[in-house]
Amino acid sequence: MNLLKKCCSCFRKKTEGAPTSTSDPTTDFKGQPRLPTFAVPKRYDIQLKPDLAACKFEGIVSIVVDIVADTRFIVLNAAAQLHINSDSVYFSDPNSNKVFEKPKVGQVQADEILVLEFSETLPKGMGVLTIGFEGVLNEKMKGFYISTYDHNGEKKNMAVTQFEPAYARQCFPCWDEPSFKAKFNITLLDVPSELVTLSNMPVDEEELNGNLKTVYYQESPVMSTYLVAVVIGLFDYIEDHTPDGIKVRVYSQVGKANQGKFALHVALQTLGFYKDYFQMPYSLPKLDMVAIPDFAAGAMENYGLVTYRENDLLFDDHHSAAANKQRVTTVVAHELAHQWFGNLVTMEWWTDLWLKEGFATWMSYMAKDKLFPEWKIWTQFFDHESSEGLRLDGLAESHPIEVEVNHASEIDEILDTISYKKGASIIQMLKGYVGGPHFQNSLATYIKSHAWSNARTNDLWAVLKEECNEPTMDKIMNSWTKQEGYPVLSVKMKNQTLEIKQSRFLYAGSRDRCQWIIPITYCCGDYDSLISLLMEKKSETYEIKDLLSNITDPARSWIKLNVEQIGFFRVKYDDGLAAKLRYAIEQKCLSVTDRLGILDDSFALCMAREMSLTSLLTFMAAYREELEHTVLSNLIKIIDKIERIVADARPELMNYIKQFFIGLLLHAAANFGWDPKQGESHLDAMSRGDIFTALAVLGHEETINEANSRFNAFLNDRNTPLLHPDIRKAAYVAVMQKVTSSNKAGLESLLKVYRETDISQEKIRILGSLASCPDESVVYEALNFALSSEVRKQDTTFGLAVSKEGREVAWKWLKFASSEKMKEIGTFFGRTEASKYELIKPNDDGDGCDCGDDGDNDDKKSSLFTLHVFDPNIPNKGEFSHIPQVANQIADKMAKLAEQGQCELHVYDMAPS
Repeated sequence: MNLLKKCCSCFRKKTEGAPTSTSDPTTDFKGQPRLPTFAVPKRYDIQLKPDLAACKFEGIVSIVVDIVADTRFIVLNAAAQLHINSDSVYFSDPNSNKVFEKPKVGQVQADEILVLEFSETLPKGMGVLTIGFEGVLNEKMKGFYISTYDHNGEKKNMAVTQFEPAYARQCFPCWDEPSFKAKFNITLLDVPSELVTLSNMPVDEEELNGNLKTVYYQESPVMSTYLVAVVIGLFDYIEDHTPDGIKVRVYSQVGKANQGKFALHVALQTLGFYKDYFQMPYSLPKLDMVAIPDFAAGAMENYGLVTYRENDLLFDDHHSAAANKQRVTTVVAHELAHQWFGNLVTMEWWTDLWLKEGFATWMSYMAKDKLFPEWKIWTQFFDHESSEGLRLDGLAESHPIEVEVNHASEIDEILDTISYKKGASIIQMLKGYVGGPHFQNSLATYIKSHAWSNARTNDLWAVLKEECNEPTMDKIMNSWTKQEGYPVLSVKMKNQTLEIKQSRFLYAGSRDRCQWIIPITYCCGDYDSLISLLMEKKSETYEIKDLLSNITDPARSWIKLNVEQIGFFRVKYDDGLAAKLRYAIEQKCLSVTDRLGILDDSFALCMAREMSLTSLLTFMAAYREELEHTVLSNLIKIIDKIERIVADARPELMNYIKQFFIGLLLHAAANFGWDPKQGESHLDAMSRGDIFTALAVLGHEETINEANSRFNAFLNDRNTPLLHPDIRKAAYVAVMQKVTSSNKAGLESLLKVYRETDISQEKIRILGSLASCPDESVVYEALNFALSSEVRKQDTTFGLAVSKEGREVAWKWLKFASSEKMKEIGTFFGRTEASKYELIKPNDDGDGCDCGDDGDNDDKKSSLFTLHVFDPNIPNKGEFSHIPQVANQIADKMAKLAEQGQCELHVYDMAPS
């Protein structure tokens, strides 16, 4: 931050005098990490005139600006895609009625800034900057863009905004940084009168002019530009009100209004819960939630106007599975948490992205646990959040939670599992350390102190330090947020003394000198003997003689560290302690979460070559009678990864491995059965689909035959009870196991269902099954379908879930699909001798890296390809990964990154998880 202050100081020095005029007004402002602060926006009046038929828009923005230092310059953001009408730019001083016209106008494409140089120094105080502009409604699902939908058999356009992280500048000139909060008055001009028009605030006035209308919206409270939103299209809606009068609506395509009922229920209950938990009511008079057909992320928390992918907001009672219900709840709860953590209190800069995303992820679990306690959501928290965070953070190419973002172009690099899932996990660990009531009071105080303003991570630590009487709070938490990775605790028992050593866990197996201050819990033989402590050294010993003295039952001779998996670390037990834990698992003496955590750690240790595969398989056998959903879910993930490793390393063992894994799952399959049971739990319903999908992938003939029989009944009667939504994915995968290049009947039947349904969740289930076929030629056909016009771009990644047999053909397909783009890149790189690019197929170490699944980033899940960029011109840049949506976009991303510097670019083929 000192560097930023220095930059701003330099800006002021350059403009306080009267710098010599140059022909290029941008000279002094290129390449700066942040906008200068000698002019600060206070209110925007934005008039937008969209043309949905021509896919373009024009507008005028008048910005009330506070000039706080002597300057002739105003510097703000405007993307290259936005055309600025130079003749329309002027600055007016309301005190003197003087108008400063015809400034020199310069744009820096690389920095996306607009520099206005006036002929004389601007007066300090409030003035009004006016700019006219034009733009294109693009198809890239960012900025101001076009989404399409069908209405009565006719293809229609809707206009949607997606401004996070830094795309508001593609729609109107603005100070597009989160710290520049301002009020917004938005007007939509000449919109077809039959269309629904939405923005952050309620409509203030509407004027009709024939078949067109102009809509004026109420002024918003102060907020950041990335939260401004507009949606224009044809919608149905349902609505209700919270007890304190907040109007909540769910908008969907015409004819789908009933599918919004569940999300509406969740939203109403969640708003009430957050109001009580944060001790602060929702701050706007209305909340709209809109299902958008084309949407890049899972959802976006725009203040008062939350936008979603259809499958993350809508729920159909007849065609949606239990997993879909949980997904809708998760995403709605995540986005509504942002109305407090992110919108009301906003990070000062993107370095603290985790402060909003980690907390929104964690708070969504608080809400789900309140609404649906029977879901046992905190056990799922470890499987969905902590386990995934640990997996990615165990790579040498990870990054700290707090990453210094030096330029807006770098923001996308940290919209990943570390910010979301690791962030949420250390929050859960922190809450466990300080206690629930202290933690809740601290959050309430933090929100009250920083409402309508910005905050940094240290502001939160300061509140926690005072509220929890913990003077070393920042020291403890900085060890988790400011350094990458996490520890593995090696535990030994010697003479009734527990010896614990910490070191960084890495899949590569290397160690470094990192050290953490670790909140540790452990118990011996039962959960009544829980011990909590803070480990501050590299190694410590603890006497546990008293805890062990009364234990005579062999089933209670176990010692478990990290009770209920609250801590963000792994545990490696010595052979004796591990054997006792395995026996305790078989005897069902451990909690669900602890069984899950031990399994997850064991697999990770095996991948790091600190446990043999034979030992891991022996350990997995202890889970043969497991029936709990979260443990089964993790077991199935591990089975899939081991199967892929063995297929490459020892293919002659595949049949033996498959039979072993089938044996692990058959007990659960027999228990759940194919059909729903009266009064069964939500988690059992989810497990049924997971188990039979896994058995189909493993080639279990009985499962495949039964699934095909039920699918045939479904083809004859789409309302048959024989194919409940919970098992449809399993059936679709089973159907594809029998498809061959000479018999494509199953594939054709699935495509027929795909084309006939208008339920996005059903389309995704089918799309995610097509490439699971073991026939390579069918896989190739499925991949081509995923890139066809029948599949929305946002959904393409679901079609990349390729069978292990199809990975080679997928690689060849990628090279073919990208060949034309690669020629373009080659032409570009030819401009400089120092630049390089290449496509390489890597060695598969069995530990694929993908971005995490959360409320905001569902498009980054289960993708095939990872882009690694090495930039020698940026010190300490290192390596990062980014997963494109479709194969062709890999090349587009390369070209964009190349424009920022001379890069070596590598694309790695990663097996989907």
